[in-house]
Parts: sequence; structure tokens; C-alpha cells
Amino acid sequence: MSELAFRTCPLCEATCGLEIEVTDDGGIGRIRGDRDDVFSHGFICPKGSTLKQLHEDPDRLRTPMVRGDDGELHPATWDEAFAEVERRLLPIREQYGNDAVAVYLGNPSAHTFGLSLYLPMLVRALRTTNVYSASTVDQRPKEISSGLLFGTPISFPVPDLDRTSYLLMLGANPFESNGSLATAPDWPGRLRAIVERGGSVVVVDPKRTKTAEEATEHVPIRPGADALLLMAMVHVLFEDGLVDLGRLADLVDGVDEVRRVATDFTPEAVAPVTGIDAATVRRLAHELAAADRAVVYGRIGTCTQEFGTLASWLVDVLNVLTGNLDEPGGAMFAKAATGGPTMRGTPGKGRGMRIGRRTSRVRGLPESLGELPVICLAEEITTPGEGQVRALVTIAGNPALSTPNSDQLQKAFDQLDFMVSVDPYLNETTRHADVILPGPSALAKSHYDIAFYQFSLRNVANYSPPVLPLDEGAYDEWKTLARLTLIVQGMGSDADPSVVDDFAIQSLAQRAGLDPDETFALLAPRVGPDRMLDLMLRTGPYDLTLDDLIAAPHGIDLGPLEPRLPDALRTASGKIELAAEPFLGDLPRLRAALDRTVNGGFVLIGRRHLRSNNSWMHNVGVLVKGKPRCTLQIHPADAERLGIAGTAKVSSRTGAVVVPVEVTDTVMRGVVSLPHGWGHDLDGVQMDVARANAGVNSNLLADDQLFDPLSGNAVLNGIPVEVAPG
Repeated sequence: MSELAFRTCPLCEATCGLEIEVTDDGGIGRIRGDRDDVFSHGFICPKGSTLKQLHEDPDRLRTPMVRGDDGELHPATWDEAFAEVERRLLPIREQYGNDAVAVYLGNPSAHTFGLSLYLPMLVRALRTTNVYSASTVDQRPKEISSGLLFGTPISFPVPDLDRTSYLLMLGANPFESNGSLATAPDWPGRLRAIVERGGSVVVVDPKRTKTAEEATEHVPIRPGADALLLMAMVHVLFEDGLVDLGRLADLVDGVDEVRRVATDFTPEAVAPVTGIDAATVRRLAHELAAADRAVVYGRIGTCTQEFGTLASWLVDVLNVLTGNLDEPGGAMFAKAATGGPTMRGTPGKGRGMRIGRRTSRVRGLPESLGELPVICLAEEITTPGEGQVRALVTIAGNPALSTPNSDQLQKAFDQLDFMVSVDPYLNETTRHADVILPGPSALAKSHYDIAFYQFSLRNVANYSPPVLPLDEGAYDEWKTLARLTLIVQGMGSDADPSVVDDFAIQSLAQRAGLDPDETFALLAPRVGPDRMLDLMLRTGPYDLTLDDLIAAPHGIDLGPLEPRLPDALRTASGKIELAAEPFLGDLPRLRAALDRTVNGGFVLIGRRHLRSNNSWMHNVGVLVKGKPRCTLQIHPADAERLGIAGTAKVSSRTGAVVVPVEVTDTVMRGVVSLPHGWGHDLDGVQMDVARANAGVNSNLLADDQLFDPLSGNAVLNGIPVEVAPG
């Protein structure tokens, strides 16, 4: 007789609850939404039900792979793999220094319980300045703007969808992506509920997405112009006397400076560049100010453009100026059960955030949050000199497909002296590795969303024990990272990972003011991530324990978001720094954009698919079946003018692709759209389903010379391209 297990889906930020049937023989049967989950109430997207296929995927690596003398990757034991890392990596550090080793952290790191907790220790042990992550092709502008405004890089004010009456959304398509940096299941249902209760959802996007079609209004905008639209709305608020800071009036610094810098950005001035007429800009500003509960929300489309940090900043400037920050129905701060940066230290004050403490060796691009922009990685590998990267560690990432000018990066990988990857697949990146250390199936490890509950749209806590035991010969990821950490520290490839685990508990206990010995006794016999989670819950704001969560398999509802200012601020002044110098210093660049003319050329934007998740779920047959989704969308008038039918050749400074064409009026004229994460037809990739549905790699067209200077974030929306018949 089968049994039911419950767990949170680990595949995206939505944190949906799953009900999983475990058969008598230890296999997986049906997976569906958990109707009793306190947050998702049974909602599930097509990806969640595929944990069975991911678990059973014959291409998923079950044992480490080590490159032999013949140049090929071969199965190896864990001890052999770690010994090879020690043999190859340590001499490089010893001869060339710590900076000769780079590390790249992929998005799934934040979705994986063990990785998220133990990665910081490995990065610190490496002591390298060459740290890179997917954040600089994704969210770094939002992290920087939040840090400068509120004091920490994860101080994300999230849209209180369930209580708002007016949502202005830019650069987001949650009907396909399930929301981002704003954690909640069933975004479609939540957006529809706003309309059903008489509210408005306004979507600003160059493409008429599924989200835009369901909204009360779609406002097309030229790619990359979001900051100009938002600044013009700020201008209108001041010009028409609509600014109302509400209860935060004494908590905001820099209002007069923002008024001053907005002067030149009139609706008439931005209209030619944004493609949005002045009357619409004024109407949107007035609607936002007049709504009883309103919020502005911007996501990846606002980050992955040349003014990404300014656009992210202006989203919250509008929320502040209209009195909608830290108010129900507006933009609010979550209060995670495990605590976090906005709950540590002195309430209402901190050190704030600094950026640009150092720069990259070759191009001089600024550091942020201890990382360099990933657009620097290839040149740091290929450019000789002191500090040249000679070895690379990748953790749950596929930069060969997910970073700009990826052909250049893949060629750079071939110049490395050594590469080790923690990854369950032999994919476009790991095919270059000398050692691959696979993680276990998602169903064979515990799970808790340490990261995503920090910006949840409702305060909840939900722990998932393993559904299945580890496969024979499998190794938990936290132990993999612990052993890598010990190797880097010179303690040997056979050192006990519990050394790192115990050190982590000791550090957490001391930071919380607890006696380490008493803490070890209290948490026994747990080890690993579960023990760390138990301690974080015990020292968090709700007086919870891991046992409490285990006793509540459908989660614990900790209530709606509540106002948290001023206590949640961690700026040096103890106030919201509305006019921080980095923002003001970048405004001349935005002002210069007012003089641009539309030259009639094409720009490329990305797009999301509900059945896709960046580059790593294309090996699941049920998700890629049906009509091809890696197509170039182009407006009918543009297709007719160029004589394009069937396929098109798209070219940029960095490369060219030939791709099937989908003619549709959902994109603006002069705009073409291509999804990212495809291009699986490379030699050495061992993912049969993905190779059979290869598509093309849009990042062959993304230019490593195009980026937002404040954050170093790559421009993935608004890339100049040429389009011709294929």
C-alpha cells in the first residue's frame, strides 16, 4: 500500500506544497499539489509534478566523474574524486595565489538547502577575489538598490498582492515565471483576485505576455526604457503635488534631492524614447497616487538592462513617495522564521552597504557583495598576468549557456588548468570539468527555503524531510562542500566533513550569544543542514523549533506581512536613503538617453516559459514535448518587410544564430524575442532529451560589453541585433 509524503517544491521561488505518492517498492507514483499546504492550497505548475522524472532521469549522474589520462570523463569513487581535487587544485593556489582560483555560483544554489548553508564557508576558505554568480545576469541591480535604500541587499520590499488594489508591474511575467524576489504560490490566482475585487493590474512590457493579456491594462514600452518611465512618473508626483510620505515622513532622507533630479524628466521628454505618450505617463502617476492601496513591482526585465539599478531604485522611490512603502497592500518587508540581516544587530540602524570596494583585474569593473560581474570571467581566464584565473569551481550553475558572449566563455574554459563542478548533469558547462561531484535527487534530501522566505508575500515556515533514502553511493551536497572546504584549508581530501559542520554551529551559537557546548547538546543528535536550521529557528523571531515544523507537514502560517519600519532598516543613518550618491551619480547617463533617437534597428529581449527553468529542465520529456518553444518572435509587419518566413538569422557583435520564426503581434515592432537557456547540441553533453530538443543559445548574442555600470549586471533585454531571412 502506498504512502503519502509532503514537501515544498524546490524548483522555483513559488514554494508550492506537493503531495507525493511513495509506492510499496520505494518508487514515486503521482505528484500533485498539497491542498492542505498553508501557502499554496493545492496550486502547482507543470514543473512540480516532474520531480519523479528528475529523480528517475537516466542521464542524472549518480557517481563522481574524473577526467582520465585519455582526456575522457570516467566514473570514480568519492574518495578518488576528492583526492583528484586535492592533487590538482592545491598546487595551482600554491604556485599562483588564491586569486588563481575562481568560483561560480548558479541559481539552484539558493534552491538547495545544503548548498545555501555551506557555500559561504567554501567561498571564504578559497580566499579569492574571483567570485562570480548568476546574480549579475539576474538580480544584482535590485540587491544594490535595496542595500543602498534600506541597508541590506536582501531588504526587498515585496508587493502585498493579497491586499492591494492597484499593481503597476514592470519587467515581470509571473503567469510564466511564478514571480521572482517576491515569493508566493499561484501568482496568477493572486493577480486575478486583485481584478475580481475591483482593483487594477497594469503591466508595462515590450511584449504582450500572458500576464499582460490577463491584466486590466498593458502598456508597451521600448526595451530598456523603464527607468525613464519611472523617473517621469516621479516628476509628475512632484509637479502635481501628489507626493505623500505618510507615516514615514520623518524616516526618509533625500526627498528634495529626488525632486531636483527629476526636473528634466518630463513625460514629454521621455515619450520619444519610451514609446509611451505623455498623457499615459501622467495618468499612471495619478492612478498610483490616488489608489487607496497601491504598489509598484519590477523584476528581471527591469534588472537586465543598461539602467537596471536606477530602474530598481525608482520602483521603490515611487512606493515611498506615494506612501505605499511598509503599508498593507503596498510594498512590505517579510519576517522570516530563521531571522536574517534585517533582524540582526541594533533595530533600525546598521552599517549600510558599500559597493565598488575593489575592481576586476582586466577591465576594472566594480565589485558588489563580494562578487565581480560574470561578464569579466572569460577575460580573467584568458588574460595573462598576476591574478590570472587558472582554475574554476562551479556550483550548480551552467554559465556556458547563461552568461553573455557564452561562446567566448566556453573557449576560455578550454584554457583552464583545472575545473571542478558540483552538478548532477554532464551539461554544456560541466563537459569542460576535470571532476564532477553530483548531488543527490531532490527527493532524497531535506528542504527548507532559507533564502526565499526572506522575501515571501506571507510569513510562513515549511520544512520537508527526505521522501526517499539516498541512492547507494550518493553523497549529500553539504558533505561535498564541507570536504571541498577542508581540502582548500589544507586538511586533506579524507578529512571528516563534521569538522566544518561543527564549526558552523559553534559560530551561529556564539553570534546568538549562546554557549556552544550547551547548544551542541540541545540540538543533538541532528547534524548537517537540519541541525543548522533548528538553531536558526530557535534563535529566530517566532520561538520555533525544527520539531514544530516536522509536526506540521503542511507548513505553519505565521500571518500576513506587518509594518516593520524603522526596525528593519540597517542604514548608517537609520533612515531610508532615497538619494544615495551612487543613484545620483548615475543620473547623467540616464539624462543623456533622453537625446537618443529610435534608428529603426532591432533589439532583442528574452522571454519565459512556464515549462522551462533557465537551462536545467530541458531533459524532462513531458516539459519539452509539443511545438518548439525556442523560437524567434517577430512582429508581422517586420517579418513581411524583411521577407522572413520559416527561419531567421539573428546577429549581434558577439555572434549569430539561425532560429525558427514565430510571427506574432504580441511583440512591438522593432523588437524580437528569444528565450534563454537553450543550445544543448554541443559535443560532450550527455542529456539525451535536451539534445533532441536543442534550440539555440540566446547568450551567443548577448554582449559582454553591454552592462549596467552601477551593478555590472549584464544587459539581456535591449540587445542591438540584425535580423535577416535564415
